[in-house]
Amino acid sequence: MSLRSPGWLLLLLPLAALIAAYLVTQRRRNRYAVRFTNLDLLDKVAPNRPGWRRHVPAAAFCAMLALLVVGFARPTAEVQVPRERATIVVAFDVSTSMEATDVEPTRFEAAQQAALAFVDRLPERFNAGLVPFSGSATVAVPPTTDREVLRSAIQRLTTGAGTAIGDAVVAARDAVRALDERAETEPPPAHIVLLSDGSNTTGRSVESAAREAAADRIPVSTIAYGTPDGTITLPSGDSVPVPVDGPALAGLASTTGGDFHEAATGEELQAVYEDIGSSVGHRTEEREIWQWFVAAGLLTALLAAATSLLWFSRIP
Repeated sequence: MSLRSPGWLLLLLPLAALIAAYLVTQRRRNRYAVRFTNLDLLDKVAPNRPGWRRHVPAAAFCAMLALLVVGFARPTAEVQVPRERATIVVAFDVSTSMEATDVEPTRFEAAQQAALAFVDRLPERFNAGLVPFSGSATVAVPPTTDREVLRSAIQRLTTGAGTAIGDAVVAARDAVRALDERAETEPPPAHIVLLSDGSNTTGRSVESAAREAAADRIPVSTIAYGTPDGTITLPSGDSVPVPVDGPALAGLASTTGGDFHEAATGEELQAVYEDIGSSVGHRTEEREIWQWFVAAGLLTALLAAATSLLWFSRIP
């Protein structure tokens, strides 16, 4: 919490003086009571002394003043608010290596299910798009709020040869800029989520694509999906290893300000998507919360009045 008008806190000094005066007055009262040495007579004159209750109205009154002073100082707090103009583009690797069975039933099918679940959890007002890539990258679904169109496109994906990671990043970035008219002058609250299991084998380099996304301030969160032991079987019957290339994807995420994740199972991929969804679903804003302190002060004032009226038949 921070304060936008901290100068108002100087009003706490008179409040501190008031509290000190109250304490001094109470000590003097105790001294006067001790001077009355006939305790039997004192019990008959004042048999029911209020004890600690007599301090409650005064304490509540001072607390009310303190809360109001802090309210005048305009306190702020960081709060999570939904993103507006939010756009999420899922870049989905559909290269042949995604047919590896080191993830059940295959990398490709498990990734499809995780992507569908991710799309379903996005807030309805978010625009979401899809860029599948293998030897080239295309915008299969421009960013839209129509989830059925996006789900159908993910379910229709098929694999092909090659892995054009750099082209996928550029295509996703262009899709964001085409949707958001303010993207040229004001960075949109957009995020690219790229899932791949291999290295860039064709098209634009990952480094140049990362620089373009970073220039537009569009983070790319990457997911390295699969295990080092993954293999695919060629039509000839030969088995070819398709290990995951994590370092390239980690560099892409680092350059653009995104996050890098590794997932070796379908369950881990689901967890990664959930983590990414929570991070892009809101933005942190600093908002004034003086109303909370004023409301608390008024409630405390009511407490002071109620206890004083109940116990002493007067309002302080």
